[in-house]
Amino acid sequence: MRRLALSFMLAALAAGPAAAEQDLLLGADMSSPAMTRAEMSRADVEALIKGADGKPVDLHDKSLSGLDLSGLNLRGANLRTARLNKANLRGSDLSGANLEQAWFIKADLSGAKLAGAKMFGITARNADLSGADLSRSMPIGDFKGANMAGATLVDLKGGADIRNQSMGLMRAVFVSVNLSGANLKGADLGRSRLEYANLTDADLTDVVLMGSDLSGANLTGATVNGADFKNVDVSGARLIDLKGQQEAKDWAERVNADRAVTQASD
Repeated sequence: MRRLALSFMLAALAAGPAAAEQDLLLGADMSSPAMTRAEMSRADVEALIKGADGKPVDLHDKSLSGLDLSGLNLRGANLRTARLNKANLRGSDLSGANLEQAWFIKADLSGAKLAGAKMFGITARNADLSGADLSRSMPIGDFKGANMAGATLVDLKGGADIRNQSMGLMRAVFVSVNLSGANLKGADLGRSRLEYANLTDADLTDVVLMGSDLSGANLTGATVNGADFKNVDVSGARLIDLKGQQEAKDWAERVNADRAVTQASD
C-alpha cells in the first residue's frame, strides 16, 4: 500500500498543477494504522539515538505518527518514507536529515532545525513549521496549508529541475502556505506553486521566482529587490507597498500583471 501511495504521489507531482492538486494523496489510506499509529515509543527512539553513539539514526519507513519527539537530536537521521503525521517535533534538530517521501501531515515542526534536509517527495500538508530553519533544504514536495510564519528559508532549493525531463515538473507546492515574515533570501522557487500564499512582510531578496504561480498570493510589504519575476503569474496577487520593487528583475515580464492588486482598497 505504501509503495503504491508513493508512486501515485510522485506521478501526481510530476504531472502538473491540476493533477497534483487532485491526486497527490490518491491511493493512500490516511485512516490506516500505518498512517495514524506509531510502532515505536519515544523511549524506543531515544534508545536508538543513544545507541547510535553520535551517528545518524536510521528510522526509515517507520510509523511514528502521533509521537512526541520534541527536542530530540535527529541530525542526519534517515527518515525516508517514514510516517510522522501529527507527530510533535517542536524544536527538534533534523538538520541534514533524509526526509524524502516522508509524511508530516499536521505535524508540529515549529522551531525545528531542518537546514540542509532532503525533502524530495515529502508530504507536509497543514504542518506547523513556524519559526523553523529550512535553510539550504530541498523541499520538492507538498506543503499545502502549512504554517511557515517567521521561518528561515535562506538559499532553499525548491525550484523545479528542468534538466531531467522525466522529473522536470517536480516542484515545491506552497499553496495557501503562511510565509508571513519569513526570510527567503536567495531561495530558488522557480516554477513553484504559491497560489494564495501569505507572503506579507516576507524577505524575497534575490529569490528566483521565474515561472512560478503567485496567483492570489499576498505580498503586501514584502521585500523584492533582486527577485526574479520573469513569467510569474500574479493574477489576483496583492503587490502592495513592496520594498525594492525598482530593483526586482524582469518586473515587466510578469504574467497577468494587469490582474494584480497594486493599491490597497479603502
